[in-house]
Amino acid sequence: MKKLLLVVILPEFADWEAAFLTSTIKSIDPDYQIKYVSSEKGICTSIGGLQVNVDCTVQDVPKEFSGLVLVGGLSWRTKEAEKVMTLVDTALANKIPIGAICDATVFLGANGVLNNIKHTSNALTELKSYAKDKYTNEENYVNDQAVVDNNIVTANGAAALEFTKLMLSVLGIMQGKQLDDYYYFMKNGLYKSIQQGIDIPFR
Repeated sequence: MKKLLLVVILPEFADWEAAFLTSTIKSIDPDYQIKYVSSEKGICTSIGGLQVNVDCTVQDVPKEFSGLVLVGGLSWRTKEAEKVMTLVDTALANKIPIGAICDATVFLGANGVLNNIKHTSNALTELKSYAKDKYTNEENYVNDQAVVDNNIVTANGAAALEFTKLMLSVLGIMQGKQLDDYYYFMKNGLYKSIQQGIDIPFR
């Protein structure tokens, strides 16, 4: 079965947060499908004015998919964001990898998804302030750029590369030295990578 990654974007999404992940997936495996999902059909515009043609709405996504990514932004605390929980619930029930970055982690926290796993967010205080009593897992909050537990990846908004690294791993797209070399190259640049003898992933 052809693999499919669903990338959820809502109005004023943070366009940089999934850019490394989606472009890397397509460069490694062009047959890996990526569909952009939103609450409504048409064009979804990012914080930076990037306009994305939505492939499908939350209501009409394919029944089977291989991964789910929730891209951060300014709409995760709205009523329309709640529609996304149907996809999250499907992924949880079928043990499909989930990735949430920036304020999408707060959305998961406010819906109880983070209560049984290690996780991170933009700040614990912000997470607790919004999620209130629906969030009960402060002891498993990790002050790190990105965290993976039970196939759920969480990251703060400044952790696009760390988020990408963990998602590539849980999706089974890249592993081991190849993944480490990719991360080093993207984090440190071409010339440091050459000096370190890193295998350059893009030539």
